[in-house]
Amino acid sequence: MINEQIRDREVRLIGENGEQLGIMSAQEAQRLAREADLDLVKIAPGAKPPVCKIIDYGKYRYEMTRKEKEARRKQKIIEIKEVRMSPNIDSNDLNTKLASARKFLEKGNRVKVSLRFRGREMAHMQQSRHILEEFAEAISDIASVEKAIKQEGRFLTMFLSKK
Repeated sequence: MINEQIRDREVRLIGENGEQLGIMSAQEAQRLAREADLDLVKIAPGAKPPVCKIIDYGKYRYEMTRKEKEARRKQKIIEIKEVRMSPNIDSNDLNTKLASARKFLEKGNRVKVSLRFRGREMAHMQQSRHILEEFAEAISDIASVEKAIKQEGRFLTMFLSKK
């Protein structure tokens, strides 16, 4: 909120140089802002009384958008990559899947390892848990199990993240 939009009875005012000007009425604060050819901006509406500052609003908005852009640029987006297998996977295929999961983890992504069951394989879901356990053990040097093995429909899934 800026200038006339501020309808509070009393506000705590901060001057243009950052000095505390004390608690005063909103009209008095607006008058001081007009005299300085600046805007009265409410910067902490939740405080009792609300905190307002005398600043150039255009410059303030510019600074805020720059800070937001800087924060967005610094944040890292973690993606979830998936490695799918079937219960009758061979050891060489398992090694290939391990290598791809290792590559994903080194790039900083989380990995969802899923074991897909089709048709008659559904009857032997619990006997195939050892495949995921072996997978987790083989990659335990760089990864830890974030979410344990869980059955979701025709899949057994597990999430891994970098140590």
